Amino acid sequence: MTDPGDAGWRRVGPDPRIAAWAEAARPAALAAVAAAPGGWRCGATWFAGVDALPNGPDGSIGGAPFPWDALPLAPAVLHRGQVSVVRAGYPRPDPGETEAAARFRRDRDAAHLDGLIGEGRPPRRFIREPHAWILGIPLDAAEASPLVVWEGSHAVLRERLLAALAGVPPDRWGETDVTEAYVAARAEAFRLCRRVVLRARPGQATLLHRLALHGVAPWDGEGGPADGRMIAYFRPLLPSVEAWLRGP
Repeated sequence: MTDPGDAGWRRVGPDPRIAAWAEAARPAALAAVAAAPGGWRCGATWFAGVDALPNGPDGSIGGAPFPWDALPLAPAVLHRGQVSVVRAGYPRPDPGETEAAARFRRDRDAAHLDGLIGEGRPPRRFIREPHAWILGIPLDAAEASPLVVWEGSHAVLRERLLAALAGVPPDRWGETDVTEAYVAARAEAFRLCRRVVLRARPGQATLLHRLALHGVAPWDGEGGPADGRMIAYFRPLLPSVEAWLRGP
């Protein structure tokens, strides 16, 4: 891929090839949401939609090719895309959610690093899903609850996680608990890095560095479409955790 640069993010477009793919993907995304009414979280204001989009391995959907030629990316084998939908009122607390968790989602945009998976109770963090990049393609014109990113945070998280794994053989990195290092790195990113709001519309795409700290802002629009704000996300996997942490 083309490096998003020191900021850790890059906006692409508008481009008609991206717009054509988004137009073809939207009906399939709406159908996927309708088929999983139990998939809503945060008081029915967020649909996570992991692996919900029925695109092909080349990214094509509904007869539209994936817009590789419009993106600063080498073609890759793609998983089924995530369909992330946010409705007016996001985020509302879920039943049983702690006050601290609800406050973090509201005040810190539920900031997180993709690839880390929480396991156990209380959850401990492990690098289970190393991925090459994060690409978001809007499927509608709603701009409320935008993606947010902390500029330069990928450098902070890389340094802190590598320090925590020093002395551990790389083939064991995925089995190593990095909870404390991650929480400390996230707090450092909050202190040192600028929070940037990344609104986008159909025909555009947003590319994030895989190690960038990012999240979703609370709903800040008036009303909003009944279908909510919808974005398709892709994160193709890398062969190893070492490539995820040490690669460009």
